Amino acid sequence: MTDHAPGNALSRRGFIGSAVAAAGAAAVTGLGWAPAGAVPLGDPGATIAAPPGFPTDIHLEQRRFENWAKTIHFDSVWTATAREPGDVVRLADWAHAHGYRIRPRGTMHSWSPLTVVPGESVDRTVLIDTMAHLNGVSVDPSGSPATVTAGAGASLESILTALQEHGLGWANAPAIGDITVAGALSIGAHGATYPAAGETAVPGQSFGSLSNLIVALTAVVWDDASDGYVLREFHRSDPEITPLLTHLGRTFITSVTLQAGADQRLRCQSFTDIPWQELFAPAGSSGRTFERFTEESGRVEAIWFPFTDTPWLKVWSVSPEKPPTAREVTGPYNYFFSDTIPEAVTTPLGRVAAGNQAITPAFGAAQFGAVAAGLKATATEDLWGWSKDLLFYLRATTLRVVAGGGVVITRRENIARVINEFTTWMHTRMGEYAARGLYPVNGPFEVRMCTVDNQDEVLVASAGAPDLSPVRPRPDHPDWDTAIWMNVVSLPGTAGLPAFLAEMEQWMVANYSGDYAGFRSEWSKGWAFDDEGGYRNSGFLDGTIPAMYRTGLGGGEGWDAARAAFDRHDPHRVFSNGFLDRLI
Repeated sequence: MTDHAPGNALSRRGFIGSAVAAAGAAAVTGLGWAPAGAVPLGDPGATIAAPPGFPTDIHLEQRRFENWAKTIHFDSVWTATAREPGDVVRLADWAHAHGYRIRPRGTMHSWSPLTVVPGESVDRTVLIDTMAHLNGVSVDPSGSPATVTAGAGASLESILTALQEHGLGWANAPAIGDITVAGALSIGAHGATYPAAGETAVPGQSFGSLSNLIVALTAVVWDDASDGYVLREFHRSDPEITPLLTHLGRTFITSVTLQAGADQRLRCQSFTDIPWQELFAPAGSSGRTFERFTEESGRVEAIWFPFTDTPWLKVWSVSPEKPPTAREVTGPYNYFFSDTIPEAVTTPLGRVAAGNQAITPAFGAAQFGAVAAGLKATATEDLWGWSKDLLFYLRATTLRVVAGGGVVITRRENIARVINEFTTWMHTRMGEYAARGLYPVNGPFEVRMCTVDNQDEVLVASAGAPDLSPVRPRPDHPDWDTAIWMNVVSLPGTAGLPAFLAEMEQWMVANYSGDYAGFRSEWSKGWAFDDEGGYRNSGFLDGTIPAMYRTGLGGGEGWDAARAAFDRHDPHRVFSNGFLDRLI
């Protein structure tokens, strides 16, 4: 990333006008969601053979499947609507008897092929819509700890809204609330909440992944005694639960109970005037550094657009009383300029997407300019409100991109070193590519943090950390308490992107290693890159990924323990697909 890109200021009137226009155009341009038509079972318009012997009282129709990044797309997949958890059991038994596979369908907000696999036939696959009926939310504020029980298809936003009504909340949540809880837990979803110096979690909350909040869950598993699938409840004290806490789609969760703690008021300040060299400076540097903000507030996120000088820095802090300069908000998604695309961005976006990569520096400047102008135009530089309303800040209508990177597990004292090493490498490599007229990356670098899954934060008896959580602790390095998430995003189809992400991924694995740190992939994003794309690198899939969950762990935990458990609970691989068969 170079230091010479021009700024891109917008007037308040021009910014708001173009953003509104872009919102209206999103459905036309494909940047927003459009409802897809459904073809019921028995309709002559069906394009896939009817599943034989399908239960007549369970609604079935062909529906379109398209993941969030639009990189996995099927025009028609048989999709059933389960009215209650018992329907999932019946469908699992039916699938086993007829050689079909069952996959859960939520909001499809994903990159990785954990639901369906591009290029793989879905003629013998049935998706189960979890959102239509398996979406109930019930809060028990008087328990010890307080808990919330939610159906698989309940959105994170609906859960945190219900918790907020009882004065409860979570420390961590992904930026997009419109994803299902089962989908989030399957990949060990996380937020950007990290403790300030000396801070401990509010009882009932966790600075780790959402999976670390699980108290109990109900899954559909095989039962030898009845020679069929059954609903089984697992409690956090049961050793059989640890593989299911982050399961990658190799089981089907119908409901989950999670702990919660007293809600907090937060303040979120945005800064767009700190040079990246100052923000991402080496450990011990003076100035407005990521390290300093972390010590003071803990909750820090930076978004650095390509070929720009100053990132967008967000700093959250616990603030029981409203600061005089802050604006109170009473709902989430306050940065509407992140969810709609103003004309100043769509114009270079169209040219980049059409293959004019030389315009990438201008596109990066336009993205940053829209943010900087949007913060001022909407008075969102300094916000204050309940945790939910500041933790959720992106809608699904934001720009669709693909992502590569992952998480670095290390000691707190290494935060500045980890980020400085990556941003220095990134700046150097992108500059070298640009000197040759190549621009494989046209989206921002993003960094956020949480902690490892600390079992001291679990307020019930716990059998241990989630086996396949990207932020599960390393027993051989008990001092590795910090998880630093670093990703690079770009438009799908950008020339040279897969090769760049493969190079970057291999560098991260090699650099963050030994006694210094460990690297793990982020399950929901892109990983195992080769020159053609993600999820393809045999050496990464067969060796590097399993090693991430073997190194430093005992034989009864991690990769092999999870794989054995999945085969016990689903020996017929009803809840799988071709990619998962290959991976696990």
